[in-house]
Amino acid sequence: MSYLLIGNISALICDDCIEPLSKGRLRIYLPEGRSPSDTSGKGNFNHLKLLAPGEAERKADRLLAEAMLDERGDFSLSWEQIHLFTEPLELDLCLEQMPGRAPGYRGVTQYHLSRLVPHWKRTRDKYLGAFAYVIPSEHWSQIRGSYGTWVISGTVRFQHHAAGQPQLKVEAYNAQNNKLLGTAYTNLLGRYKLQFGVKDMSAGVLMPVRQGQYQRGPDVYFKVYRNNLLLWEEDAQTAQSPERKAIAPCTLLNITVKPSAMKKATTHLAQWLGGWSVMVKQRKRYQDEFLLLAPF
Repeated sequence: MSYLLIGNISALICDDCIEPLSKGRLRIYLPEGRSPSDTSGKGNFNHLKLLAPGEAERKADRLLAEAMLDERGDFSLSWEQIHLFTEPLELDLCLEQMPGRAPGYRGVTQYHLSRLVPHWKRTRDKYLGAFAYVIPSEHWSQIRGSYGTWVISGTVRFQHHAAGQPQLKVEAYNAQNNKLLGTAYTNLLGRYKLQFGVKDMSAGVLMPVRQGQYQRGPDVYFKVYRNNLLLWEEDAQTAQSPERKAIAPCTLLNITVKPSAMKKATTHLAQWLGGWSVMVKQRKRYQDEFLLLAPF
């Protein structure tokens, strides 16, 4: 008989946006000093407790199986039966790659996730179990911040319209230097997810962060485009509002496109197109004159 454990591990950015832990690695250990019948650790979660240096190496001889999470955060782990299926297991998560991660920020970090006894279902040739976990946003924000990365999610709506607006380009800017932080596109529901790292905030020297801490986030403002034409833009002073200042590594920011700003952007576009139209008419007039003077 063998064991097969399948499942998914993801993280919450906000209440309506989830992020799969792609390229993370799940490790399963036999617990130290536990008897096969001990189930006292069933369902014991601790929200990713960071292991101190050397802790992972000290329990390497108890490693039972490990697997990498795919792009959806799914995993599949199997091993041969060597202990009773009632024995509790230790689950650890290793992280290395992070979207928007700045070069030189940390290495592989290992977190203890849970000690539990999965609910095994016996099939013809194996025991089958499942495990899924979603990291709360407040804990994921701390982890992302320790890697010097940020993610902003939200929905783009027009004022007085409840529905989100699809197929729009969203640009976020750092109000401290007006530098573009990142770009994202809204989906069919008008939702966007924009990621950037500390390297995108400034061209200066990156400062190291201590364990459990992270860099101060930027003050942000937005521009919205449709078909690469500016539809709406915020004034940089908008970034001084409390929800836009020093944003957390995981931040929810919904964007409301207001008609007055849309009118302003449209006026700029009309002025530009108007000048281009005059040039076309002038060219056509010169072409007509040339045709009148030319011999048959």
